[in-house]
Amino acid sequence: MKAYEIGPQSGLEGIRLVERDMPVPGRGEVAVKVHSACLNHRDMLTLKGQYGPLKAQDRIPLSDGVGSVVALGENIAGIATGQRVIAPNFVTWLGGKFTPEIFGQDLGISRDGWLAETIILPADAIIAVPDNVSDDVAATLAASGSTIWHCINIFGGLQKGDLVLTLGTGGVSILTLQIAKALGADFAITSSSNAKLDVCKDMGADYCVNYRENPGWATALMTETGGRGADIVVDTAGLNSIEQSIAACAPNGRIALIGGLSGQPEKAPQMGGIIGKNLTMKGITAGSRSMLCDVVDLISRENIEPLIDKKFTFGDSPAAFAYLESGDHMGKVMITF
Repeated sequence: MKAYEIGPQSGLEGIRLVERDMPVPGRGEVAVKVHSACLNHRDMLTLKGQYGPLKAQDRIPLSDGVGSVVALGENIAGIATGQRVIAPNFVTWLGGKFTPEIFGQDLGISRDGWLAETIILPADAIIAVPDNVSDDVAATLAASGSTIWHCINIFGGLQKGDLVLTLGTGGVSILTLQIAKALGADFAITSSSNAKLDVCKDMGADYCVNYRENPGWATALMTETGGRGADIVVDTAGLNSIEQSIAACAPNGRIALIGGLSGQPEKAPQMGGIIGKNLTMKGITAGSRSMLCDVVDLISRENIEPLIDKKFTFGDSPAAFAYLESGDHMGKVMITF
């Protein structure tokens, strides 16, 4: 079978297409023929050697995907060949609280991911895809969806009418918009592009701020909301811009830190805003299988269609990474097989 490997992790040019033997599922495992896969920012960082320690050069990347079961290992019950499935990127985090051990089985990072014609997954990690959820939708959900659910529900304690704020218009931010609106929240979002903000408005965003036109975007947002701060912030930018997220919060707000797109912090955030507003900040590293199940149920029930910016063929996978790196995308970048 064909698969991509991350290679030396010296840049996007290091990814390589290889031939491998067809994988055979072991006890408690299933083989899955991949239909589609999606990229996340961490996949790009991995190819650059910027996502923790260097990985094995033969690691297969990508944490998000969908496929159909084609073979069963021993001791498998309740799963049939032909069944469409997805899985959380942390395949051993089935439920309960986070533990560091989950990093040992992280798809595309510490365990082979979705960018191959056939992959092996633990049977207890997979989730059946409902009939009314297409492959395009299902392929976007695993890492992003579970992370969002962890941020706004498990940590954020979302209540109907809360104001949720997210930064930028990448795949996580746009899916956050769709999930939060489906749960009855008000929504605010930032971008450097007015055209992208117009799309967000059409998708239901209540407040939109261009951070390039308004470097002090938190003040601009407060003006637009009439002084109402965000109850929950899904912060993809990181500590280099955390002062703005703090300023944009309502008293007792919750800030979920899930990324570092703004780079390394130049200075530590001021404690005054955190203490003065009684804010809670938490790092979120994706979510469990249980959380992803809740996302799939919501997506199926509400017929949510995540925004897919552009599709690439399996053979053109390197171009998909380059497009993600360009930052021109809005929503998800997909690879189809």
